[in-house]
Amino acid sequence: MSRFPFTILSFSALLAFFSGAWAKTRPPTPPADAPAAAAANAQPGPRHVPPRVIPVPGDVSKQLQAFIRMPYPPGVLSPPPKTAAEWGALNKRFAAEWTAPLADLRKQLHVSVEATEIAGVKAYLVTPRDLRPENVNRMLLHLHGGGYVFGGGEAATSEAIMMAGIGGYRVISVDYRMPPDFPFPAGLDDALTVWRSIAQTIDPRNMAVFGSSAGGGLALAMALKAKDEGLPLPAAVSAGTPWSDLDKIGDSYFANEYVDNMLVAWDGWLGGAARLYANGHDLKNPYLSPVYGNYKNFPPTILTTGTRDLFLSNTVRVHRALRRAGAEADLNVYEGMSHAQYAGPGMPEAREVFEDIARFFDARLGR
Repeated sequence: MSRFPFTILSFSALLAFFSGAWAKTRPPTPPADAPAAAAANAQPGPRHVPPRVIPVPGDVSKQLQAFIRMPYPPGVLSPPPKTAAEWGALNKRFAAEWTAPLADLRKQLHVSVEATEIAGVKAYLVTPRDLRPENVNRMLLHLHGGGYVFGGGEAATSEAIMMAGIGGYRVISVDYRMPPDFPFPAGLDDALTVWRSIAQTIDPRNMAVFGSSAGGGLALAMALKAKDEGLPLPAAVSAGTPWSDLDKIGDSYFANEYVDNMLVAWDGWLGGAARLYANGHDLKNPYLSPVYGNYKNFPPTILTTGTRDLFLSNTVRVHRALRRAGAEADLNVYEGMSHAQYAGPGMPEAREVFEDIARFFDARLGR
């Protein structure tokens, strides 16, 4: 018998190993458009990007992959409405679409929703069947998204239902006034009115404010104004992909343009909504674009976004503003996710979003 029975096998294995290692480490072949891209970017200036195809990431849930594959929403790239009647018609269409799944959502998450009024402002009380014992003396204030022009009425409650059902909190969802009839600062005034009212009966240290998109921007603006006016502050804030700069300022407005399959682009109804809501006010007003606010002594804040989110920069810029001011701030970024795409309790990433927010609140709210 040979003294080296594994010589041939070992040599074959080594050859296969080094061949595989070389395949993994050798430089990839440059794409065909690399020379043109190099020439277009040979001088300092804005980046010129060749046409590209971005694949669906394989390391996210199947449910999120289905969202990523979705086409753009109908009409999202159409010119913005020109009249109050056109804005109203578009609002009705969105309201019908967003309200339709709410009955099933309430049933799945064992949540009840009751219309109410607080200090003259319309709102909804959202209550989980299984209110967690530690949350008995706590309350969350919710501000809905929808570009400041959509999502009112029952449609306003979707995110509040998710937070109540997954986090086990009672939630007041504010059905704030919106343009074209009630532009800025009507929505902010309504949010502050409700906050002042409930802060008289519930200890503010036991409360937090949350919202996404326009609701995230409004949550930040409300807390900024409450701070500026010397009002009691919430114990924590959650701003999901906040619309923190109404103007087209920020890297992801350009880098994620046509990549985000929810908002798609600022140019279209989104930019029109910004102008409609602002009603002639300077877009750098921190109560309109809270990224420009003073965050010194601001409540602890959790921020959520995705790598394909048109508002990724809005979220990142607020996080940096908070950290520079010495405020506590967490930033959660989800792979492949477009704007506020954490919808539906069946998607693992959606549960992660609300579970993360609930844990953040639990660690900071009094009892």
